[in-house]
Amino acid sequence: MSQANLNGGSLNEGGPSVHASAVKVGTVAVLIRGPSGAGKSRLAFDLIMAGRAGVVERSVLVGDDRVHLATVGHEIEVRPAPKLAGLIEIRGLGIRRCDFVERATVGLVVDLDAADAERLPAAESLKTSIFGVEIPRIPVERGYSPLPSVVAALTTTKSSSSVNP
Repeated sequence: MSQANLNGGSLNEGGPSVHASAVKVGTVAVLIRGPSGAGKSRLAFDLIMAGRAGVVERSVLVGDDRVHLATVGHEIEVRPAPKLAGLIEIRGLGIRRCDFVERATVGLVVDLDAADAERLPAAESLKTSIFGVEIPRIPVERGYSPLPSVVAALTTTKSSSSVNP
């Protein structure tokens, strides 16, 4: 999603509204962006289940399908869209209610169906800027499961840098 798309949302209800999902994992939120049908809700639910299984820290839904973003100091805060708070789409079951948090600080962005996704990504593709705040990013190619990369980003230490030998 481009910066222009982020600025094009509604300015009420706590900041611009964007088509994305978010899950708070431990102390930071994973913001999941991508086109309709890319698997945003699926990854959100997978992260919640990974938290329940102890694969990642405790994970709680922030919002599914539509969230609001705002700059708070030098961070980006994400909140659920009020009418969708506590609701998540589960393919094959429909819309379900689940626990959620009212806000979280974005610490990782996952872009599904990303045009710049590569096996060994360039360092510049592993970060994005939202409202001037730089945030780590994972670009995921269509057809690949994003969960392993997200779990790795959340549970492993960063090497000296992403270097293509």
